[in-house]
Amino acid sequence: MISNRAQNLQPSATLKITGKAKELKRQGKSIVSLSAGEPDFKTPKHICEAAINAINDGFHGYTMNAGTPELREAISAKLKRDNKLDYDPSQIICSNGAKQSVGFGLLAIVNKGDEVIIPAPYWVSYPEMVRLAEGESVVVRTSFKNDFKLTPQQLEDAITPKTKALILCSPSNPTGACYTKKELEGLADVLRSHPQVHIISDEIYEYIVFEDDHVSILNAAPDLKDRTLLANGFSKGFAMTGWRLGYLASSAEIVGAVSKIQSQETSAPSSISQKAAEAAYNGDLSEVLAMREQFKKRRDFMVKSLNDIDGVSCFTPGGAFYVFPDISSYFSTTTTSGNKIESSTDLSLYLLEEFGLAVVPGDAFGEPDGLRMSYAASMSDLEEAMDRFRKGLGSLK
Repeated sequence: MISNRAQNLQPSATLKITGKAKELKRQGKSIVSLSAGEPDFKTPKHICEAAINAINDGFHGYTMNAGTPELREAISAKLKRDNKLDYDPSQIICSNGAKQSVGFGLLAIVNKGDEVIIPAPYWVSYPEMVRLAEGESVVVRTSFKNDFKLTPQQLEDAITPKTKALILCSPSNPTGACYTKKELEGLADVLRSHPQVHIISDEIYEYIVFEDDHVSILNAAPDLKDRTLLANGFSKGFAMTGWRLGYLASSAEIVGAVSKIQSQETSAPSSISQKAAEAAYNGDLSEVLAMREQFKKRRDFMVKSLNDIDGVSCFTPGGAFYVFPDISSYFSTTTTSGNKIESSTDLSLYLLEEFGLAVVPGDAFGEPDGLRMSYAASMSDLEEAMDRFRKGLGSLK
């Protein structure tokens, strides 16, 4: 008998679409996939060399549960250098990815029935993580006109005596939206009036910000530090998705609680990945900046291409590697085979099955009017994707 906990969880929609696209590709169908949230670049060479050296030096045993002292010191120094934040290494715990950091963070602070505010569009895993922690998700739908960012009034209206946490993701998955310091100050003004509310700040895309420097909620409101759980990692900015390494920085009390959970669930992350991560934060960022420049060119191409299509609207995201166009004008149309398009899921399946284009429906992110398209793909693939997208929409009646 499968547990109620497992039965109640929904599988990741992004992984589901990506898996279906791969299966169709294996069957010989031409597929262009913009569904995966994974950089298409190689991990920088000096990071790989650090891992190779770790293997050759025999550094392949268990490490301390929270991560090696050297890596936590490197993270502490990086937070000071890049983010102007002071964290002692004892306030940092390394994990098997930022995803684990967020999930274990929720397990550490959420009790049964506690509410967690999640602005939509949201990353698909947030509500399921809250469900796993036996909490209740309070989804707040944001507006395309406001670049899908939560307003102070929306936050105030969502808070109740049961509210335990707010999850913020900036730059955002799935929209690429970035909060400004002024916008975060507005949210902080609300949070100060509700001292029971923790903030989970997911900053995994911090190195992929195009116009301005990345801003953390703690840059806008350092006084909220003791109730903030800052989650980050190496997968996106350093093209290290398969290395599975993230971390959480927070108060000693919260990190201690997460450490207990981690000690029983997974223990420390890979020793070899930890050595690679040390090199990432201690080394040169030139390749990271070069990747960011390529992402920016792709973003500009995607935004222009999408806005040139009748009935499609797309704002210019400030970071990450996603665009999230509004495609709601194509609802209630009909395919050439007579099927109705009533939702973003219908449209996504139609594009995949009829035109070999894999995108993720906005339904999966709590925003039914949009689609998530990842531009972590070559320019030639993006050009082909936009051609298929135009043809697909143009074939609808």
